[in-house]
Amino acid sequence: MMNSLRAPFGNDGHVCECAQHINSISGRMEIDPLGNYSYPLSGQELMAMNPYRPWSARITSITELTETEKLFEFRFIDERIRNAFRHKPGQFVEVSIFGVGEAPISISSSPTKEGFFELCVRRAGAFTQVLHEMQCGDIVGIRGPFGRGFPLDLMRGHDVLCVAGGLGIAPLRSLINNIHDERSSFKKVTIIYGSRTPSEVMFRDQFEMWRHRKDFDLYLTVDHPDDGWDGHVGLVTAPIPTLELNPNDTFGAICGPPVMYKFVVEEMRKRNISYDHIYMSFERHMKCGMGKCGHCQIGHQYCCVDGPVFNYWEAKNIQGSM
Repeated sequence: MMNSLRAPFGNDGHVCECAQHINSISGRMEIDPLGNYSYPLSGQELMAMNPYRPWSARITSITELTETEKLFEFRFIDERIRNAFRHKPGQFVEVSIFGVGEAPISISSSPTKEGFFELCVRRAGAFTQVLHEMQCGDIVGIRGPFGRGFPLDLMRGHDVLCVAGGLGIAPLRSLINNIHDERSSFKKVTIIYGSRTPSEVMFRDQFEMWRHRKDFDLYLTVDHPDDGWDGHVGLVTAPIPTLELNPNDTFGAICGPPVMYKFVVEEMRKRNISYDHIYMSFERHMKCGMGKCGHCQIGHQYCCVDGPVFNYWEAKNIQGSM
């Protein structure tokens, strides 16, 4: 006796007519090329059948943020996958360029935006160089989403302090925009973003929108200002001592260069924010996305499964995390 399930194969993003059979006697997976499946599968079922299988997605928009960063918008070709795709702020996907390779990239868009998702990509190697050269209409493969994101449910009804450095604004943008779209569910929101120079500041239009909202407190700071810079100058930690905040009602969200984490946590602790209310996103070289290959192992934890978001107590016991 065999149970029949359709298999999601096909390079064009569509499911071909074949089926997977689980032999109840041997327990082995068998492929039926004639597609003798008993019922059509939903997008969620198709994605769950084979987490190693990338689904075809088309680039529908490209925005140049800086000389080295671009924001890509993707839409899955298969409507069922497009409708089934759901993520949480802080999660990531594995992006495949056929014939080139695969790389993990944090999702930058809010889960409240359905039908598409956005990835902020820095040109920093061979894979990202090829991705930067791609155009609207080109197709990539997407696996995921993977990992544990920021605890949005815990943050609801509380103040949120977001601190980002450099490219760390990409995953935090997902969280901030989610809060923006559900603004009545959160109390005071403070955003601190630090960059080396004004030319490296990303999402300028978004920052301008947040700056003019009365229910967002925004602090932009750079290490090396130019003649046209009128914002703060100094470390990303500089604004924290002067903030008006309720430490018993505040959650912290941090993402940026690893060297930044220790000092941001120290400043938050000086303001008496609880350790278990401080959450950090650790980005490592994640390969499989499912804790199998060991590329992202930090101490005894796997960043792609146990993280990439950890609270301070979890991160404190992970060797080499900070």
